[in-house]
Amino acid sequence: MKNFNGKVVVVTGAGSGMGRSYATMFGRLGSKLALCDYDDKGLQETAALVQSQTGKAPLAVKVDVSDKAAVYAFAQQVKDTLGNAHVIINNAGVSGDGGPVWDKTDATYERVMAINFWGVVYGTRAFLGQLMDNREGAIVNVSSIFGLVGTPNNSDYCASKFAVRGFTESLAVELSSSNIQVHLVHPGGINTNIASKAEHKKFAEKFLTTPPDEIVEVVRQCIEKNEPRIVYGNNAARVWFAARYLPFKWFKSILWKQMGPTLDPRPYDRLR
Repeated sequence: MKNFNGKVVVVTGAGSGMGRSYATMFGRLGSKLALCDYDDKGLQETAALVQSQTGKAPLAVKVDVSDKAAVYAFAQQVKDTLGNAHVIINNAGVSGDGGPVWDKTDATYERVMAINFWGVVYGTRAFLGQLMDNREGAIVNVSSIFGLVGTPNNSDYCASKFAVRGFTESLAVELSSSNIQVHLVHPGGINTNIASKAEHKKFAEKFLTTPPDEIVEVVRQCIEKNEPRIVYGNNAARVWFAARYLPFKWFKSILWKQMGPTLDPRPYDRLR
């Protein structure tokens, strides 16, 4: 897919971070934008920013991507208002609550999976028919480098991002003989507010350093080149290499050495 001018581009989680950067970038490229987020205040700020830059108001709708009916209703609204989507970027996501497995609740896992995984499944399936009708399109599903490795205090988040990876890789094979591109994004340490909770502060300060505008530009280039896997951001290449080639017992020690100092030691006290 080489040209985005006049094409309908859908971005979930558009209220901040990478979602806002996707919106402003595709807006500058002349795309017709359909934006959604659960944070309506942030979403309207993004919509106003896009309009100030392009002179065109995007379709901006408050949507909880974990709500199947709401996502499908949004897809129908996009079709009725702008026409069939050409690009769907399933970007919406949340962090976990921090802490090891034994200090989490079942509700935490259910919440993170509902947004990070089911939100991607619903977004993909709700818009896939529109892409098929166009006989072209691109699906961009955002996983994480934590969809490549399991890291301490992130079992809920990692599980959801591994699930996005498996779903998207399967989809890519299924659509390999079609004109619909599938892209799986593994962002590294991108400077967004996804890890804004107090318990993630040390981690965010150390690892989340890459500006979101950088990775969305890389994603655009990879859509144009039809590159299916996109690994970019602070530590992303290093993690990708280590996950592929290092024995897990070595990599496990490296992860603990790197991330241990950013963790709250109190949940681990009972193990000593």
